[in-house]
Amino acid sequence: MPDHGRQHVSAREEQRIPGVPPVAGPTLTARRRTGFLVTLVLGGLTAVPPLSMDMYLPALPEVTDALHTSAATAQLTLTACLTGMALGQLAVGPMSDKWGRRRPLLIGLLVYILATAVCALAPTAPLLIGFRLVQGLAGAAGIVIARAVVRDLYDGVEMARFFSTLMLISGVAPVVAPLIGGQVLRITDWRGIFVVLTVVGIALTSLVWKCLPETLAPERRHGGGTAEALRTMRGLLTDRVFTGYMVAGGFAFAALFAYISASPFVVQEIYGASPQTFSLLFGINSVGLIAVGQINGKLLIGRVSLDKALAVGLCVIALASAALLLMATGVFGDVGLVPIAAGLFVLMSAMGLAMPNTNALALMRTPHAAGSASALLGTSSFLVGAIASPLVGIAGEDTAVPMAVVQLACALAAIACFMGLCRPWQRGTEPTREAEH
Repeated sequence: MPDHGRQHVSAREEQRIPGVPPVAGPTLTARRRTGFLVTLVLGGLTAVPPLSMDMYLPALPEVTDALHTSAATAQLTLTACLTGMALGQLAVGPMSDKWGRRRPLLIGLLVYILATAVCALAPTAPLLIGFRLVQGLAGAAGIVIARAVVRDLYDGVEMARFFSTLMLISGVAPVVAPLIGGQVLRITDWRGIFVVLTVVGIALTSLVWKCLPETLAPERRHGGGTAEALRTMRGLLTDRVFTGYMVAGGFAFAALFAYISASPFVVQEIYGASPQTFSLLFGINSVGLIAVGQINGKLLIGRVSLDKALAVGLCVIALASAALLLMATGVFGDVGLVPIAAGLFVLMSAMGLAMPNTNALALMRTPHAAGSASALLGTSSFLVGAIASPLVGIAGEDTAVPMAVVQLACALAAIACFMGLCRPWQRGTEPTREAEH
């Protein structure tokens, strides 16, 4: 498929964009190195959410005790961050379509650093929740702009492959984040985790400043204000297929976030694992997600349609959620930690089929407004995830049933949206609206 995402880029921009041969100058090795660095930066930007949340997960029980609050209130610190990341994308996405990718990204990263530093000093749970919200609002810039940059540079199957590559890079974050968090808790308290996140934010900002070029040429930017941004988003939402992929991806992410939010209490409080054991299990599950994402990118894409791969991923998520619910309700007796961990591993691994393919299939339809489309994709995912987060703790800390119920409900809703709105069997080819624009 032609790379339409690059067709309007000027010769000067082509010299700066990785993957596009320059007019003259750098050697092939230098160009490859530049491309790798930009890929690494984009992976780092997509790693902002797992870094912000997963490194903090082993500390949730400690935060509950240190700030003299309940488990449900401690989980609101996750919900606040997630809500901020959802709402922030609605603002940053259209801004990046209007002003380019670099300026909104750098501003967002600077605010993220400041908010994270304040979280390390928060004396009360309400203050921590408030600045976690600000942290999420600022961190949204990295998420939405990374996806928009990919849409600027790639199209079709190549875009799906690149999303799988990003999953390999950004997937390292959920593997190492809880492990780092558990080790930080050995030498300091939960506040030290936010200190580490502040340092990570500073390092990522430096890399963006030095290595990430502007990928949206001036002639491709939107000159309108808020009204035009709202009209663009409304137009995107009238596309039934785009909306189907967006909502299906949102519900799949909610099933993942139900696991993220509940697993510290399920694994540590119910099954008695240490923070280090929890971190190890979380890392193993993340390896499964990365491995399946690479199978998707290297083996399936180009051989199996994206819709078929997505359908398999959603079905596996639903089956794993149903198995977890049966185990949590005692249908198989007292199963212990190992079977529960196995079910969670299967669920997490299947996300490697669901997440990159929903993003690619949706963005293939929206080359004319990649920033706004990326914002809608991210906002729907994070808002549904934010709603799922408190639901998993609604029955207290002594049962895993709410987690499994939320996961199964979200998986079934994702399948219903995919079948009812996307209807891939009615299309002869992979969906795209490129020709319409």
